[in-house]
Amino acid sequence: MLFRTTAVAASLLAGVSLAATAQARPMTPEDVAKLESVGTIAVSPDGTRVAYTTASLPDITDGEENGSTTQQLKMAYAPGNARDFLPDDMAVSGIAFSPDGRMVTFMWSDGEEDRAVWGIPVDGGAQRKLAAVDGAAVRSYAWSPDGSRIWMLASAEKDEARDKESKAGFNAIVYEEEARLNRLFSANVGGEVDGEPVAVTIPGYVSAFKIAPGGKTAVVDSAPTPQIDDAYTSKRAHVIDLASGKVLRVVETPGKLGDIEVSPDGKQLSMIAGVDMNDPAATTLHLVDVATGNYRALNAGAPEAAVDAEWLADGRLALVVHKGAQSALRIYNADGTVAEEHDGGDLILSTVEAGGNTLAVEASSPKHPTELFVWQDGSFNRWTQHNSWLSEIDFGKQRTFRYTARDGQEVEGVLIEPVGGAPRGGAPLILNVHGGPEAHDSNGWQTAYSKPGQVAAGQGYAVFLPNYRGSTGYGTAFSKQHTGNYTDPEFTDLVDAKRALVAEGIADADRVGVTGGSYGGYATAWSSTALSDEFVAGVMFVGISNQISKFGTTDIPYEMYNVHSGKWPWDDWQAMLEVSPIYHVDKANTPLLIMHGAEDTRVAPSQSYELYRSMKVRKPDVPVRLVLYPGEGHGNQKAAARYDYNLRMMRWFDTYLKTGDRDAPLPDTRPDLPEGTTGATAKED
Repeated sequence: MLFRTTAVAASLLAGVSLAATAQARPMTPEDVAKLESVGTIAVSPDGTRVAYTTASLPDITDGEENGSTTQQLKMAYAPGNARDFLPDDMAVSGIAFSPDGRMVTFMWSDGEEDRAVWGIPVDGGAQRKLAAVDGAAVRSYAWSPDGSRIWMLASAEKDEARDKESKAGFNAIVYEEEARLNRLFSANVGGEVDGEPVAVTIPGYVSAFKIAPGGKTAVVDSAPTPQIDDAYTSKRAHVIDLASGKVLRVVETPGKLGDIEVSPDGKQLSMIAGVDMNDPAATTLHLVDVATGNYRALNAGAPEAAVDAEWLADGRLALVVHKGAQSALRIYNADGTVAEEHDGGDLILSTVEAGGNTLAVEASSPKHPTELFVWQDGSFNRWTQHNSWLSEIDFGKQRTFRYTARDGQEVEGVLIEPVGGAPRGGAPLILNVHGGPEAHDSNGWQTAYSKPGQVAAGQGYAVFLPNYRGSTGYGTAFSKQHTGNYTDPEFTDLVDAKRALVAEGIADADRVGVTGGSYGGYATAWSSTALSDEFVAGVMFVGISNQISKFGTTDIPYEMYNVHSGKWPWDDWQAMLEVSPIYHVDKANTPLLIMHGAEDTRVAPSQSYELYRSMKVRKPDVPVRLVLYPGEGHGNQKAAARYDYNLRMMRWFDTYLKTGDRDAPLPDTRPDLPEGTTGATAKED
């Protein structure tokens, strides 16, 4: 049965007052800074309630202290019927229900002790600590099926000798030789906190685990070391005996590993994984026979991406699947045949959870960030309502847009038109290029600190988010078109997108810019150098400028080889140099703002230094600026750094893209901050 959520969307829009509509205003960076969304969800065993967290950053524009995202625990009982379950100053994670449904549990640290497992009765009462590991932080946990024990994945044991050395000044780090492995413990749950939880032997670096029905075995995600490259290339699912820690079997999947869930009878696993070592992403759903470790793919080759799975009590399997820029909820029978599928309509589903007869999902739409929805009576019913002020916003029209690339390949993306539509002659256009490139943009909420989205639309820009060659959501064959083909056809797809949008009258050919982070930053650097004639402004974030030096400074060299380059730099030094933006700086005439986290290990900040210095020396008349964010890695986490980034991005585009003037003077170095703002954390060169 297929359906669309038009009626749901209409009912929500009906709640917007005529006054609010009449006073509609454009979205601003200050609005982005105060966005809230649903963080995680858990459904009670009887399906009568859904625990969820509200995720938000401190609103520094209103004077709140700078910090990272926090999550507050709430409980929903029906649409519009929810209540706070803990004080606002308790930031929690890892929410779940006890097997009997009488308690909702979570991980929390009071600031004085390490993170532990806590619980609070669903019918009222105070929170209390349930389980902990002395001297270690709990990273994740799971209940035994009978509710008598809690299993905890905890951080490595503290090294007192090393701490003593560090205090004395001997704090040298031996790179990649000091792995600290997580540990697994089992604790009794009763009146008092179990002071002596039992350690269980686990193989290698375990990053996640699931307890099987019966409580005698577990499935653990394990890699040889904590290195991110091992997580991408060598992580496997291990079935272990919880009493002895013995590995009973290993599921020998060849590629990347994603979500793993255990069936209600314990006989099968659902596993989202890559189909081979060269598969760029874990997007194919497999069923695994636990007894043998044998597995089979259910949707191999389909033009889609499996995103999240959840077993239902009756043995069926619910799957969130993304089909290009849209999404659907698919239900499989226990034998792997498709029982039913439901189109997400205007919603982009991201996660699914189940309990009793209740199936809950997290989903966003073009007009709201992630909210809680429950599948009821043949439709997705919205249970939470954050950001009520969004009713004041005048949104630009958002839709999928398809075009034909120069070699005949159809390419899709998400288009946000300027508020009021494109003027005659076309609007200034920002191409917002996603990273990976093994990722994709969906037709849901597309506004964030590094994504201009509706902020740009409110200022007269069109924004296009292309799912260029290499993207997921269109099948493995589409994503593998990137492997061994740096820049072409993936970045020629960007030029073809520009031309298609100009032909449609949406974009002004002389006012097109590019922005993106990570691989999207690489796309921005390439577009601002090798393709400089096509693009009038660029904003590059944690991007790649030199494919040779990137290999020597990244934490994912084998992943680069397997799914990106397809060869080592020394196989062909010249070819690797020629797909590096620094090689093409002589062509650069595009004003470029470069921003980077100073502690980035995925793409070293030296990548930004190289491009900045090359442009300053070789093209001194082209506007370029480098902004570093101390304490930030591969993406900004703190509220001030995010807000600062958004302001700088929009100011750069206003200076060079909106005007079409490549020779305009550099904008002010420090964006004006609203009254009450605690300040940003950027450093400029």
